[in-house]
Amino acid sequence: MEHLDFDFEAPGGATAPLRPYSLVGVVASGNLEVLMQAAPGGGLCRFEVDTAADGFQASWQAVIADFMDRHRPAGLQVSIHDHAASPAVVSLRLDQAYEMLTGK
Repeated sequence: MEHLDFDFEAPGGATAPLRPYSLVGVVASGNLEVLMQAAPGGGLCRFEVDTAADGFQASWQAVIADFMDRHRPAGLQVSIHDHAASPAVVSLRLDQAYEMLTGK
């Protein structure tokens, strides 16, 4: 099991949550769970990843950076519990959680 932390800033980004949090996915083989919530205090987005697949920090960072580039969120706390999901599934779950949280 590996634990990874990533902090991102999206200059000029904004997040207007419609609800306190969103929860998507399920922790199962080839899948993952994403809990996303608005975080008080500025534009920092913090991603905490617990994954069963060791050694993929660069892949995680690339997928999360792509999410940040596409949505430009600000002020998020994201917890991810992974069970060997592919980058495409990670991207899908992040998009689903963001849409559920913001309606966008």
